[in-house]
Amino acid sequence: MLKRENQTRAFQRHALGASLALLLCVPPVLAGEESNGAALTMPESVGDTPFASEREAVMWRQQELKDIESLVRQLRFDLVNNQDVEAAAPRLAELQERARGQQLLPAFIKGTHGSGSDARPTLWEEWDEFAAGFTDLEAKIDQLAEIAEQGDVRQTAKALSEVGASCKSCHRAYRYD
Repeated sequence: MLKRENQTRAFQRHALGASLALLLCVPPVLAGEESNGAALTMPESVGDTPFASEREAVMWRQQELKDIESLVRQLRFDLVNNQDVEAAAPRLAELQERARGQQLLPAFIKGTHGSGSDARPTLWEEWDEFAAGFTDLEAKIDQLAEIAEQGDVRQTAKALSEVGASCKSCHRAYRYD
C-alpha cells in the first residue's frame, strides 16, 4: 500500500513538472481560441497560425507526430513491460500535453498536402471529423493516465492499446502510408 501511495505522489510530481516544462517548449496556440479543449477551426492560411510558412507547419507536425508515436512506444515499455508507473509519469504527462488538438491542429493549414506531406486531401474536406479524432485521442490518453495511476497493469495495457487504436483510425483515414 505504501509503495502505491509513493508511486502516486511521484506520478503527480513528475506530471506537474513535465507539464510546466512543456509550456515553455510548445508553440503557442492561436490567440482567441478556447483553452477548454474545444476544437479549433481549420487554419485557412499561414497567417492563421504560429508558423512562418506552410512547409514549416508540415515539418513541425510530422516531427511532433513521430515524437508522440515514440512516447507511446516508451510508455508501453514503462507501463506494460516494466510495470513502472513512476518511470512512466514524465512521459505520460508529456503525451497528455503534446497530443492535444489545441497544439496540433494549427499545423494542419488548409491544403498542406501533396509533395512532402503524408496528409490526404480528405482531411480538410472532413475537418470536423478529423478534429474530433483529437478529442477522442485526448480522452483516451487522460483515461490511460488515470488507470496507470491506479497501478492495474492489465487495465493499463488495455488503455494504452486504445490510445494506439485511436491514432491508427485517424491515420487510416487521413494519412498516406
